[in-house]
Amino acid sequence: MAPKVLVSDKLSETAVQIFRDRGIDVDFMPELGKDKEKLAEVIGQYDGLAIRSATKVTPTILEAATNLKVVGRAGIGTDNVDKEAASKKGVIVMNTPYGNMITTAEHAIAMMFAVARQIPEASVSTHAGKWEKSKFMGVELTNKTLGVIGAGNIGGIVCDRARGLKMKVVAFDPFLSQEKADKMGVEKVELDDLLSRADFITLHVPLTDGTKNILSAENLAKTKKGVRIINCARGGLVDEAALAELLKSGHVAGAAFDVFAEEPAKENPLFNLPNVVCTPHLGAATTEAQENVALQVAEQMSNYLLTGAVENALNMPSVTAEEAKIMGPWIKLADHLGAFAGQMTDEPITAINILYDGVVADMNLAALNCSVIAGILKKANPDVNMVSAPVVAKERGMKISTTNQDKSGSFDGYIKVTVVTAERERSIAGTVFSDGKPRFIQIKGINIDAEIGEHMLYTTNEDVPGIIGTLGQTMGENGVNIANFTLGRSDVGSGAIALLYVDEEVPADVQKKLADTGKFRQIKTLRFDV
Repeated sequence: MAPKVLVSDKLSETAVQIFRDRGIDVDFMPELGKDKEKLAEVIGQYDGLAIRSATKVTPTILEAATNLKVVGRAGIGTDNVDKEAASKKGVIVMNTPYGNMITTAEHAIAMMFAVARQIPEASVSTHAGKWEKSKFMGVELTNKTLGVIGAGNIGGIVCDRARGLKMKVVAFDPFLSQEKADKMGVEKVELDDLLSRADFITLHVPLTDGTKNILSAENLAKTKKGVRIINCARGGLVDEAALAELLKSGHVAGAAFDVFAEEPAKENPLFNLPNVVCTPHLGAATTEAQENVALQVAEQMSNYLLTGAVENALNMPSVTAEEAKIMGPWIKLADHLGAFAGQMTDEPITAINILYDGVVADMNLAALNCSVIAGILKKANPDVNMVSAPVVAKERGMKISTTNQDKSGSFDGYIKVTVVTAERERSIAGTVFSDGKPRFIQIKGINIDAEIGEHMLYTTNEDVPGIIGTLGQTMGENGVNIANFTLGRSDVGSGAIALLYVDEEVPADVQKKLADTGKFRQIKTLRFDV
């Protein structure tokens, strides 16, 4: 059955057609973006939800979204999506950070020109029939110092454009390496240095706990007299009331804002002040950008629903289409290893240690970690998936550690999962054979070679004669067909294990018959999603 997507905001017909061309059923109902009751009524039918900014994806909507797997935002900002609730629900949240980078960067440059030359006020004055040439004395950008807070994708484009305008560019960004700064032709500085030197300051960071009010009253007071401040990134990065006071005092010569702490901005401390340019969040508002992000979100959502590729996800590691092809069997193996450990563990898990060896050590370990954790948690919560698993594990206080190493044995690569409880540690390892099938290769330090099936039976016993016969005879007498039978032991006469792949779950009465023989220490039925 084809995946089904709802488009609840205005997306271009070309983007909607992409879904159709990829074999996805799509309903285009942009009116639902502002009708949350109706959206809640119908959302349960859909695997994907494509939105812009009008649709609010709240916990109530997510609760009704019983089949939803992915929300795709055509644009960068996802303030209208409750990402924590989506993660707990196991829904991937994607955005499109690259479709409007140039547009947003160009808007920041345009705003910088506007505030440098007081263009909006001069335009209003001239339209009014005044000729106030001497009133609107501006400043040149050439040879001025531009301070860029955030030199990532959009900030990097602004740096490039500013250098083309012969400006000196200094950048504050904790994630900017010196090598990258040198390549960009900018000077990497600390925030206080930027504040004291910049003639213009432009912000290009997301709104997080670390960046909220980054230009606080205290930091604004550190700025160079006559500075002009541009914010086309996110509202809440600047203390707007403190900036208004500095504009009134003349310490700040001008400001240009496209975003505000509260939007839609009907009132704001910056409104109606001289040499303050305000626009209604137009950073991405160009024909090209709107088309680009719409096409991008349609492609991303289609790729995920059809191939499992995860691009630009905000609550899960990205997995490209190429990675998905190679990693698919390893992701399945990681889930099986986790499922084995989770089904074998009855007490609370305090830690999960994951070892990646050989070829798998160079893969997307973040995604593999998510699969392991999801497998472990499925016993307690069957609805958990790769998105929700890390959130649930964190809530339960589980410590996750990862180790990767070069090839160390006879296999090209393998994964070993160890779960730790207050009473014990339990480990299992597996690999992927050349046929693409995952196999268990070690349990409790005992080497095995076990094909993985939907229904399995695991037993432990002393290494004594008669175990194979007892298992085979008991299964046969009770109509349980064995598809595959694997044995292993740690040493002659010591502990041994058996892992049976059977056609159906071994009934409780058959398990009791095995237990009544007195030959087995442990008997456990297992189930895997194959």
